[in-house]
Amino acid sequence: MNENQPQLLSKIATGNGHGEDSPYFDGWRAYQDDPFHPIKNPNGVIQMGLAENQLASELVQHWLANNPGASICTREGVRDFKAIANFQDYHGLPEFRNAVAKFMGRTRGNTVTFDPERIVMSSGATGAHEVTMFCLADPGDAFLVPTPYYAGFDRDLRWRTGVQLVPVICESSNDFKLTRKALDEAYEKAKEDNIRIKGLLITNPSNPLGTVMNRQTLRTVLGFINEKHIHLVSDEIYAGTVFCYPGFTSIAEVVEEDKDMECDRDLIHIVYSLSKDMGFPGFRVGIIYSYNDAVVSCARKMSSFGLVSTQTQYLMASMLSDDEFVKGFLEESAKRLAQRYGVLCRGLEQVGIKCLASNGGLFVWMDLRGLLKKATFEAEMELWRVIIHQVKINISPGSSFHCSEPGWFRVCYANMDDRAVEVSLARMRSFVRQNTETKKKSCSYRKLSLSFSSRRLDEFLVSPHSPFPQSPLVKAST
Repeated sequence: MNENQPQLLSKIATGNGHGEDSPYFDGWRAYQDDPFHPIKNPNGVIQMGLAENQLASELVQHWLANNPGASICTREGVRDFKAIANFQDYHGLPEFRNAVAKFMGRTRGNTVTFDPERIVMSSGATGAHEVTMFCLADPGDAFLVPTPYYAGFDRDLRWRTGVQLVPVICESSNDFKLTRKALDEAYEKAKEDNIRIKGLLITNPSNPLGTVMNRQTLRTVLGFINEKHIHLVSDEIYAGTVFCYPGFTSIAEVVEEDKDMECDRDLIHIVYSLSKDMGFPGFRVGIIYSYNDAVVSCARKMSSFGLVSTQTQYLMASMLSDDEFVKGFLEESAKRLAQRYGVLCRGLEQVGIKCLASNGGLFVWMDLRGLLKKATFEAEMELWRVIIHQVKINISPGSSFHCSEPGWFRVCYANMDDRAVEVSLARMRSFVRQNTETKKKSCSYRKLSLSFSSRRLDEFLVSPHSPFPQSPLVKAST
């Protein structure tokens, strides 16, 4: 190409801002190229890099079967088809905003209420985050983000907005808890580098840690942003996944109840969605809740570029208004998440693998530092490649979450049935046992032999000694 020829495409189109070259996305591609199936492909890659909540999906299916009028695409609901199909007000259906506000209160233990007039819809949490950034910052401005943080933030917050992310380093020595000292150090370093800090983004419950911030930490955060007069965006998309003590505390609860604290409400914004708590990532229901009137107004106008379909609004309004269903769903989902968390952690502990203690999210933060050849990110990537290509499990390395210490991995556990979990645990235990001695002797990973034939796999999992029932997937194929 002639270097004097004008560039035909934009910098966004020709650049790499999306971040698809991250191992976080490479793992997904490895799974897509060779997906595990207990019968058709028992040696395939098991997907444990996707934070989806599928453990209680049949409860939703049962509700839909009993409430066909909730959809305009059924015989019972078609009477409302014309009205819903033609509705295009970017404020959203009033009954949808009312139902979402009520549901947000429910997932926070009804400790706080949300004003439906401050509910702004967007196309998933991805869209909600981007719109929030457009409202709060200009290109070149920056947000502080505690590490480790969700790998997708590099795309969601930066790619099209031009906003920078400045890491706030959190360490394993205190279980990656956020401290005022870490906030101050990151803020001052940004000032030295002539970076204008416009806000702080927290994720509570944390992705990838699965931990919740206690009230004192949230008060520390509020004190910091008020002192610096910068915005706070609280990502609370996993609020309803907390399955045991301590419970979840929303930043909204602290803002509303802690009257002893000075708090400029115009600086407080919450991002929420139905993707994780309800297991509806495909519905693309994202929510911005801001205490700032100007942000609500601007975000609502910008939502025209990524609205939630009125068909989805109509369905969600009906489902989330069913108090009995919502109560039962959240309770059963929490119960199943707790069970799955226990199964995974106990299975890993059998070979000495520990996970950070957590009680929320759809994943664990697994500590494989003891399997690294060296305490470097290069060694972490080498280990990750072995796990992907030989052990055939897609887990996400800590470096893709900007973790400051090598050897940590995020492992998702709610996007699969019991059978796939047990197979993944069997593979991990076999890998650790085979390589622990090898690492001690030669510091090299031995070529693994982890092949399972369909027959051996089936016999292993339906054995009377296995605590796991057959999955619907296997039942349908036998």
